[in-house]
Amino acid sequence: MKNKLLIFNLIFTLSALCFTCAFSQNNPNLIVLVKYKTQPGKDSLALSSLNSLVDKVKKEPNYVNITIHVDPVDKSNILLYEQWASEEYYKGEHMKTAHLQQFMTDSRLFLGGPPEITYWKIED
Repeated sequence: MKNKLLIFNLIFTLSALCFTCAFSQNNPNLIVLVKYKTQPGKDSLALSSLNSLVDKVKKEPNYVNITIHVDPVDKSNILLYEQWASEEYYKGEHMKTAHLQQFMTDSRLFLGGPPEITYWKIED
C-alpha cells in the first residue's frame, strides 16, 4: 500500500510539474494589436498572405497565439490579436525573422500603408 501511495504521489507531482512548465511557457506576457488597411479589392490577397505568415510565426519561440479578425462591414480592415510570452523576443528577434521581413516587402502589393501596432499587458 505504501508503494502504491508513493507511486501515486510521484506521478501526481510530475504531472503537476509538467503542466506548470507548459503553462508558464505559453503564458502571454504581451498582447499586440496590429491593424491593417488593405488596398481596394486586395483584402483576399492580404488575408492569404497573413495566414501564410502566421503559419510560419507559429513555429517561433515565445509565440502563444495569433487570431486574425476581419471587419464585417469593411473587409479592408484587418486586425491581428497576437499573444507572446516575451516582449523582448517580439520586439527583437521576431521582427528580424526572414518570413516577417519578406511579408513586409510583399505587403506593399496589397496594403494601403504600414500597420498601426499597439502593445498591451495583461493586468494582474
